[in-house]
This record gives sequence, C-alpha cells and structure tokens, in this order.
Amino acid sequence: MHGEARALDRGWRAAVADEALRRDYPAPEFDDGDWQAITVPAHWRSHDAFADSDGPLLYRSSFETGGGNAAGTGSPSRRSWLVVDGAMYTSDVWLDGAYLGDTEGYFFPHTFEITEQLRERPDHVLAMEIACPPPGDLAHKRNLTGVFQHWDLIDLSWNPGGLWCPPRIEHSGPVRIRHFRVVCRQADESSATIFLRAVLDAAEPCAVTFDTWLDRPDGEPAVVHRDEQPLAAGENRVEWTITEPNPLLWWPWSLGEQPLYDLTCEVRLDDGLVSDSRRRRLGLRSISAHNFVFTINGERLFLKGANHGPTRAALAETPADEVRRDVTLAKEAGLDFLRVHAHVARPELYDAADEQGLLLWQDLPLQWGYARSVRREARRQAREAADLLAHHPSIFVWCGHNEPLAVAVTPAAIDDPGARWELARKAATLMMLPTWNKTVLDRSIKRVLEKCDGSRPVIAHSGVLPHPPQLEGTDTHTYFGWYHGQFRQFPRFLGAWPRVARFVSEFGAQAVPRHAPWLQPERWPDLDWHAAHERHALQKVFFDQHVPPAGYETFGAWVDATQRYQADLLKCHIESLRRIAYRPCGGFALFCLADCTPAVTWSVLDIDREPKLAYDAVRAACAPVIVVADWLPETMAPGEEAAVDLHVVNATRIDLRDMVAKAHLSWRETGETARTDAAPHAPPPRRGEHHWRFAGDAPTDSVVRVGTIGFVTPDHPAEIVLDLELSGAGPADAQPCTNRYTSQVAARA
Repeated sequence: MHGEARALDRGWRAAVADEALRRDYPAPEFDDGDWQAITVPAHWRSHDAFADSDGPLLYRSSFETGGGNAAGTGSPSRRSWLVVDGAMYTSDVWLDGAYLGDTEGYFFPHTFEITEQLRERPDHVLAMEIACPPPGDLAHKRNLTGVFQHWDLIDLSWNPGGLWCPPRIEHSGPVRIRHFRVVCRQADESSATIFLRAVLDAAEPCAVTFDTWLDRPDGEPAVVHRDEQPLAAGENRVEWTITEPNPLLWWPWSLGEQPLYDLTCEVRLDDGLVSDSRRRRLGLRSISAHNFVFTINGERLFLKGANHGPTRAALAETPADEVRRDVTLAKEAGLDFLRVHAHVARPELYDAADEQGLLLWQDLPLQWGYARSVRREARRQAREAADLLAHHPSIFVWCGHNEPLAVAVTPAAIDDPGARWELARKAATLMMLPTWNKTVLDRSIKRVLEKCDGSRPVIAHSGVLPHPPQLEGTDTHTYFGWYHGQFRQFPRFLGAWPRVARFVSEFGAQAVPRHAPWLQPERWPDLDWHAAHERHALQKVFFDQHVPPAGYETFGAWVDATQRYQADLLKCHIESLRRIAYRPCGGFALFCLADCTPAVTWSVLDIDREPKLAYDAVRAACAPVIVVADWLPETMAPGEEAAVDLHVVNATRIDLRDMVAKAHLSWRETGETARTDAAPHAPPPRRGEHHWRFAGDAPTDSVVRVGTIGFVTPDHPAEIVLDLELSGAGPADAQPCTNRYTSQVAARA
C-alpha cells in the first residue's frame, strides 16, 4: 500500500507576510496572481524580489491528486501524509484552508496526515508561512541554525530562510512508520548487532509483522528477522535487534574497505500487504574512545582532520557533486575525517563519506550562546538527528554544542580593540565558570544522544579548555599565530599543558585566495577593508600583526605572503601534534577545509576549490610516513648553540625496517656582502654545511625519536636551511620522505 513520494516543487508563489495577507492567504480561493513566482528548493534571498528580506514569507502552491477512492487515492485504508523536511527555520502549514500544524528545525522531517483532505477534492492548495528571523541577541539565540546564522565565515547579513527541500506527499497503509532509527551497536569479525527503533502510527488496533533483512554486499544470503507485534490505535514504540554473523566490517579509508549493507524493514498487515517500509544503507563497525584516543574495530587510529562548514552557504542550491567532491578533496589531503562544524549537512555528504571511508565528527547546529527557552527543542532535535544519521558508519562522534559561550562574535567586536579585549575576557570567564549553556543545556543534549545512540562517543561541547577544580574540559581550540602569540610557540604550549593536547580541533590562519575579484584588488592598497570584513570575513587587524598589507607593493605579493604564512603555520601545528600521537594527542582538526562563500578565511580551499599553498603543506604533513624536526626559531643570534631533535612518524600498518634518515644543514651569508655579488671585485658570500646520518626501524603506528643534531650558528647574518630525507621506508619504489626548515641569523646588536 505504500507508494513513491511526490515532491511538491512546482508552481510556488510567495509574498512578504503582513497581517492582512495572513488572514486570507491559506484559503483555496485566494488570488495569488500578483505574487512573485519563486523557485523551490531555494532560499528566498536568491530571488531578486526578496534579496534583502528577512521574512517571514508566505508561500503557496497548487497541485492536483484526484479526489475520492475511485479517483486515484486507492484503497480506503490508504493514508496520505505531507512531509516537510527542508523549511528554514520555522513554518506554519495549511492545506486547503485547514491548519495542519507548525514545524521547527531545518534538517529533519515533520509529518502531517492529510488523508481526509486528499479524499475530499481533486485540487489542493498548500500554504506555508516560513520564518527565519535574524537573532536579535547573538549571545542568547533562539533559532537552532548553527553556522547558518552566526559564524565568522558567513556574512551575518545573510538570511538562509526558505524551502531548501521541497515538501512531498507520501502514502502508507493503516500503519505508518513515523520515526525509524538504525544503529550498529557492536561489531567484530564474528558477529554484529544492529539495534532498530520504530515509532508507528496505527489507524486502529491491529497486529502487524515486522520483516527486517540485510542485503550483504558480497551477495551472500540475507539475514531475515521476523517479529509479530500487536499495536494500539495511535502511537506505538517498538524496539528490536538483529544479529549478522560473520559481518564484513566497514573501515576508514586508511585502514581497509567500506562494505555497505542495505537494510529493509517492512510492516505487514494480517493479509500480508506491506503497510509501510523503510530502507537504510549502513556499515558494520564498532567505535570507542578513551581520553580522546579513538579505536575503530579495535584498531587505534590517530585522527587527522579538518573542520568543514556547508559546501555552500545556500544549502538549497548546492550541487550534489560539489558536496561529494569535498569528501574526495579531504581524502586527497591525507585527512581521516571532517568535522561537520555546527550544522547538519546535505545528505550527499554522509553518503559520500560512507562510500569513501571518510570519518565524520558530527556537531548539532548549536554555536556560541543560546536562550534558556531552547532546551526542550534542542533535546528534540538531538533525537531527530539520531533518527536521521545514526546508521551512517562514517559518523564516529557526536558533539552537542560548539564553543558554548554566550558571547556576541561580530566583525565590529573583532575590529575594535576595546570590544575585542572585553570579548576575550568574557569568553575566558564563561569558560572557567559554570554556565547555563555549558552546564545545563549541553549536558542535557549529551544524555539524549547517549540514550538514543549508544554506539559512538558523545561530547557535550567543543572548545572548552580544562579548568579547575574538576579539570573538566573537552577538545582544544587554539589560534597561535593568529589571535594570539606566534605559531612557533605552539609546541612549547603543548609541552607546558599536556591535557590541552588530547585533541586540538581548531587552529589556523586566514589566507587570501589568488582569485578574489570581490575584494577589488585593482584598488590596492586602498581596499575597502571594512566591507571586506563585514561581507567577506577578512580580519585585517590580525593580518596587520602577522602579514601586514602595508609591507607589499602589489596585491599579488601580499596574497602570496598570506598563503606562505598560513602554510607554515599549519605545517608547524600538524607536525607538532603528530609527534605526540597518543602521548597524549588523539588527533586534530585544522580550521578549515573549504569556503562556502566568496571570502578570506582560514580555509585551504577557496570557494571554487582552488587550493591555497597550505593545501599542499597539509597533504605533506599528513602523509602516512613523515620525518620531522624541532622547528627552528624564526631568527637566531650569531654564534648561538642549537640542538634539534629528529623524529619519524609511521602511521602505516607495517613495520618500517632499515630506514636511513639524513639531515643536511647549510647556511649562506646574507647582508651587505651578499647583496653585492654582482660586483666583479666583491668577495663571494661565505657558506657552510653539516651532514648527519641515522639508521634504524620504526614500528607500525609509532613515533620514533631518531636522534639530535647540534650546531652553532655563524657569527654573521646568514640564512640557515635544514633539509631532511628519509629513505628505505615502505615499498621499494616509494619516493623518499623529505622536509625543510629555515631560519635567519640576525645581525649583532
């Protein structure tokens, strides 16, 4: 009796809401001929007539179904449903002048029974009022829209309101599956246990049979589970488990293959007809974590990742192939996971991650401060997220709330020194003291996710540093070399405060894309810096500290310098964290992978997915085998004694034998003498070099200290270059691993 869904994506018209229209527009006879035709799916800001509107907007669409049992609705026991799962952010829904109800939440389905309305008449009018008001108080927001309405990578004036997915009509028999959750709670080589939960809506008391089976990816016979269940009229909650013997385990891409099972659940009536059904594609694996060190199927994995916002800020208008391409680009950079930063993404991201073996850290759409009134809704949306996403094997952790600090992060607060200091002071205070967001809201969400899932770790919130008296805290957000300090201070920070190194999930620096016409580079050096920050995220106040625009004659030269700086910063952070893998660091996530709008951000890929220099730097630093050294200071004193430790990081699952590590340090005089090389009688610049050679083994999944090299800097200005090479690692035809570090010997004071 169940049938295919019908998308209501045609014939939509819209108008800005006012009280007069609200009274009349739901009626079928209402004349909307002078309203604007509008595309669905889309965001209303994408339409010229509503490009500056914050709504609410009234939407109307007419459609036909054919009324009466003989006119196409089928059996008298067939039920019909309107499903709304793409309204950003709230809506009131009317059909043929009758009020169906309201929705809140942009990423999961809201269902209304419309059986009687479809039987009464052949033509219909669906009317919706959609609201997505800008947050009036950024420290106490009410919309759970995460990054879409409060993020320093998206223009705060943007409004994501609209229908980013079209409503649809679905049909069922007398029993409808309203909610359906599938979770693989245990898996090893001998068996896997799959937990299922269904919330059923029965038109009347009856008995049903559940048929559940798994189609194996290797073509072997499916496991079939059958269970009979009496139902009362109305809502029924049913839970059961099935066991798969000898499962094909799903692995992250660096550890193995990604076999995916197709699970089907059918609810059958006494006459054997299917009343409703659901399908899920899932992978069978187990995940656990201890002190932020994660294991998958019992195999420990140091996690290398990146934060990732929506592929495009306009969620509705993002092509599916672009979403999948981001997964591929993350893998090509050597990353194990993406953190779905403070939002729930389009479904194509999860499907691609499952298929390609890329892990996902899944945030709920909460970022910074929220009003006390959101607690119940946040708990409900946590349950909905579990129903929607828990079957995806790629999701390895839930996170309830990103940076749960009730602060108003705005361009104005960043640009003004006084406001910036007050913002930092307040954030530090809120992090150390109990707060409603951190202590009440986030713990409540964590309990819901643990109860609903039970198969993967849950983190209450992200970016909360350990603090007395209980030394609570989670992962670390640190921006050495951007918001504070210099990036070469980062290793020392990790050594002084090891607990913050457990998992570092945000770090980075902004860099300017090579193609940025929206900055009007022809105006250099007189760019509109205010507009660049307000609309394109560029934080000039911090560029002035690290890569000051005033020091470059051309826009292109400054762009190159920003990209070199970002590449060096990320290399330093990644190498420092990989050197302390498991002792105590479980992994990292740089900030961030790619832009979702034309912007100057911390991303390593711009809006067109053109790589910045940092993308290749990340790929090199995330290679399975790397040879690294302590970072040299940016400048050194003449005649200074230095000692540098060398390490080999082997993230492969094979022991590396008979390796040879070579270090070559060279220096070349700089300053007045070197600058006159072209003069025929000038003496040549002085040079020098040293060589070291080390041999040994590196066990699988290990960090090995190779040795220490010591040297004394020249007694005059010079450029020092340290080149490293590791050979004999891996297959015979593998290219040697190389690395390079530079420093400058300063002139004597």
